[in-house]
Parts: sequence; structure tokens; C-alpha cells
Amino acid sequence: MTFIDVKNVKKVYTSQLGTKGTEALQQVDFSVEKGEFISIMGESGSGKTTLLNILSTLDTPTEGQVYLDGKLLSDIKEKDISKFRREELGFVFQDFNLLDNFTIKDNILLPLVLARTPIKEMEARLYPLAKSLGIDALLDSYPYEVSGGQKQRAAVARALITKPKLILADEPTGALDSKASQNLMEILAEINAQGQTIIMVSHSARASSYSNRVLFIRDGRVYHELYRGEQSEEQFMEKITQSILVASGRGE
Repeated sequence: MTFIDVKNVKKVYTSQLGTKGTEALQQVDFSVEKGEFISIMGESGSGKTTLLNILSTLDTPTEGQVYLDGKLLSDIKEKDISKFRREELGFVFQDFNLLDNFTIKDNILLPLVLARTPIKEMEARLYPLAKSLGIDALLDSYPYEVSGGQKQRAAVARALITKPKLILADEPTGALDSKASQNLMEILAEINAQGQTIIMVSHSARASSYSNRVLFIRDGRVYHELYRGEQSEEQFMEKITQSILVASGRGE
């Protein structure tokens, strides 16, 4: 079942002087099935973050359409955008985006507080989720008191607490060491195995090897894709690395 449909998406940024704009995306087409884990890879300036911003409704395409679960994103009224993001999407960022003056518990619950969810329901959602992510003992701590990996798990909990249709992750392992990165990707893979749809932007072949499919973007176009199939993470990582080397002219 097609869950996300990106059709002929183009994004042009024009300067205030009205000179010729910069094409960040050019005729991007792809679809995502419900329950897939997709990685988007490309060099800085390739357009991958612009694409993620359009999928998250933080930006709008100059041309083309994006459908999420049959809903045309451009049809969402401005007054409903914040509610849509809060209820339908979960976000995981490279720099965690946790509030230092809030406890881990309050950071995780923030989207539910904004949605005016009853306290009893918030508590019922929080503790099983925190336990599954191994941060149930840290709920009364503050972000500056825990490790980077623990902060990122708190960010994942905050993204999941609203039971979103889609998780969008922007370089989630970028600020983590290798052990914490592996731990986070194992968590995301487990969440995906439970049916959660995930789209992740990443520079890391190792992180991307945990996904089902990798889309490669360059100069605003999706030029290649790889499916994991039955390959292990190590096998898929090798295939991803080889594709990157070939694309850069350094492989056979």
C-alpha cells in the first residue's frame, strides 16, 4: 500500500533581487510503502534536507505534489499545519532539540501537553515507551545530566509518544559516537519492525544499512536506489559504500 507519494517535486529558491533562482530539487518522484524504513543519502547541498523539509511541511514545493496517506500536503490549511505536524509526524534531529530546563520526562511529554492530552493518558503512554527505550530510570534527570545516546533515545521517545504515522529523522546519529549510533539504529530498526514508517536523512552508510531501502540524491535528483532484501547490515553497508564510491568516480 502506497503511504507516501512524491510526484514531480521541484523546489526553486529565488533571491530577493529576483535573479535566477537556485534549483534545490528537480522533478523528484518516489513512493514509500506503509511500514518501510527509507534512508536518503547525498552530499551536502544535494537536496536531501530540502526534500525532508517538504515531507515535514516545513517547506513547500515550487511544483509537484506530496501525498501522505492519501492526503495532499498542500491542501492543509496554515492554521492546521502545527496540529498536523504534532499529531501525524514525529521528528528526530541530529542535535536532539531537548529543552535543558525541562526534565527528560517533560521533554518527552511536551507534544502531548501541547495537544492537551489528559494526564492519565500521558502517563499511560510514557512509562512503557521509556522502559522499551531503556530510559525509564532517567525521567527525572535533565538533558545536561545524561549522555548523548540517552538524549537521542529521549528524542525518539518524544517523536513516538504521539503515535505518529511517520517518523522523520535528520542525521540522527550525527552527534553520537559509534556505540551510541549503533544502539540508536538498532532501536529505530526495532521500531520499524513493529510497523512504524521511517524516513531518515543520513551521511552514514552504516546507519543507512539498517533501513529497507536507500535513495541516493545528487543535484536535486534521485539518481539511484538500493533495496536491502535479505542482506545483513554488513552486506548492505558494503553495497551502499560501493554505490557511493562509484557515484564519486572512485569505484570500478
